[in-house]
Amino acid sequence: MNSTWHWHLEAEYPYLTTTLLKQWQHGFFTKSAWPQAPETLNACLDEAATVYRAKQVHGKRVLSPSDFPLGVSPEFDEVRPEADAVMTMAAQQAVWVCTADCTPVLIADEVTGQVAAAHAGWRGTALRIVPETIRKMQACGSRVADLRVAMGPAIAGEVYQVTTHVAAEVARSLQLSVNDDDTLLAQLYAMEDAPVLADPAPGRMRLDVRRINALQLEQMGLDPGKITIAPHCTYQEPERFFSYRRTREKKVQWSGIVSS
Repeated sequence: MNSTWHWHLEAEYPYLTTTLLKQWQHGFFTKSAWPQAPETLNACLDEAATVYRAKQVHGKRVLSPSDFPLGVSPEFDEVRPEADAVMTMAAQQAVWVCTADCTPVLIADEVTGQVAAAHAGWRGTALRIVPETIRKMQACGSRVADLRVAMGPAIAGEVYQVTTHVAAEVARSLQLSVNDDDTLLAQLYAMEDAPVLADPAPGRMRLDVRRINALQLEQMGLDPGKITIAPHCTYQEPERFFSYRRTREKKVQWSGIVSS
C-alpha cells in the first residue's frame, strides 16, 4: 500500500496529510499555526467534531472520551487529564497531540472508523506508547490488520544525537532476546534501514525514534505497507517547524485526526 504526503497550503493554517489516511480528516500542522489551539485548528478538519487532548507527560497512559470531565472543554494543561495518547469511541471525535521534535502518531481503523493520536518521544517510545494505544483500541474491537499508522514530522535519526544509554533504553522496547546493551545496539546498527546510527562523539549515537516505532508496530503484526513516515525533519526545517533541540523554545505544532 503506497502512500504519499501532500501540503494543504490553501488552508488558513497550512497542514500536511497522507493518502494512507485519506478516509479520515486529519492534519499535521506547522509552526505557522502557533499559538492557535486544536479547538481553533479543528475547523480546518471538521468544525463539528468534538476535540479531545490531554496534558502530555512523556508517559504511556491512553485516554478515551469517557476519561474527560463531562461538559468540559478545557484549554489549559492544569485542568486536562495527563496522558500521551487519546483514542475515540464514536464518530466525529477529534484527537490531538502536540510535538516539537517528538513524533506525532495518528492511528486509524479502516473497519470501525475509530482513530487515535499519540505523542511518542524517546521516553514514550521506550515505554511503548504506540503499542499500548493499539492494545486499548483492540480492547474496543479493533484488529491490528485493520489499522493504518502515520508518523508526522519529527527530528530525524540522522541528526538526533543521544547517549548510548538512551539509545539502549529505547532499543530495549523492541524486546529482542539480547541482554547486553552493546550487543543489542550492534544488532540494531547492523539492520537494514537501521534505527541507530554512529556518532563521532564518545558515548553518543544517533537515534531514529520513528523507525523504532515502526519496528514495534511490525512486531505487533502490522503490515509495513500500512505504516508511513513523513519525509520531514523538525530540526532541519526551521522555516516550517519548531524544534526544541534546535532552539530550546517551548513552542509546538499540533497534529489531529477525526473519527468517521
